[in-house]
Amino acid sequence: MNVFDHPEFDLHEGVHFFDEPASGLRAIIAIHSTALGPAAGGCRFWHYEQSDDAVTDVLRLSRGMTYKNAVAGLPFGGGKAVIVKGPGGRSTPELFRAFGRAVDSLGGLYVTAEDVGVAVEDMRNVRLETPYVSGLPQEGAAAGGDPSPWTALGVFLGIEAAVRDRLERDSLAGIRVAIQGVGHVGHHLAKLLADAGAELFIADVSRENLARAHDAFTATEVAPRDVLYTDVDVVAPCALGNVINSETIPGIRASIIAGAANNQLAVEADGDRLMERNILYAPDYVINAGGIISVAREYFEKGSADEVRDDIGRIPERLNRIFAESRANGEATNRIADELARRIVAAGRSEPRRIA
Repeated sequence: MNVFDHPEFDLHEGVHFFDEPASGLRAIIAIHSTALGPAAGGCRFWHYEQSDDAVTDVLRLSRGMTYKNAVAGLPFGGGKAVIVKGPGGRSTPELFRAFGRAVDSLGGLYVTAEDVGVAVEDMRNVRLETPYVSGLPQEGAAAGGDPSPWTALGVFLGIEAAVRDRLERDSLAGIRVAIQGVGHVGHHLAKLLADAGAELFIADVSRENLARAHDAFTATEVAPRDVLYTDVDVVAPCALGNVINSETIPGIRASIIAGAANNQLAVEADGDRLMERNILYAPDYVINAGGIISVAREYFEKGSADEVRDDIGRIPERLNRIFAESRANGEATNRIADELARRIVAAGRSEPRRIA
């Protein structure tokens, strides 16, 4: 398929393909927008059944990053990278150094960091080849490091906001939460929820992730195929996207969808379907912006971990405004968030933003 004809192509500024047989690198970097600054977004290392699936993923994710960075008020545009993981493929220093060279070839148009399947050590190897990388360990109180705990903190605060809005509860004690995926972000989120007194139900395809979770907190394990339909107050998708769709929505029993995964809705109309069922949806790129907020302060060398925490503390305010507008005009929360992001990007084309 011609990329210009792809249904997820949305006036992307650039889609770059890289193939380096010596290292095994096959990667795509999509730059959706640089209206607000360099296109920033993580790198995903994943196995795709077909190459078209990788293209779809990177196009959707990069557009989502444009919206995420805009609503979070960051001086970043939107970009994303996927490294195609072959059968039996694994992370190697050579692979990620090759990816670093690919990033560097774009001359700063794209800034990378960790995403699904990528660890801090991988970013260390990327950094050997390019300065256009964030999410690296920092010394002292400087902002930055692994963005996963920061993403989890933002989602936790967002769940608190959604519970106040929909359930009229000021505490998470006794709130039943089903978490789909307890990898890096999902694990940190589950720990925060457990410490707040929530009752947890967890699912993951990785037995290692589940074992680590059971060692860290109390939770009931459910099958991955059942987790979205568990009788809970909140469903938190924290794995891959497209899980909230026309097939799954009729079986959801929760009152709230609020998680860390990107592109949780398969299509825009799924937000309308949730609203018709009186299920409150916290738009994914609004609630899960904590990681990129940390990445931004690290990359621009602006501020401390405490300032990152303060920035993330404003996520509930954004969600509260979206929830209130949704109630007032009867429009789905994802549509309200999208329109807000598009307005910010349009304004930013003439007035670039700066991080405080």
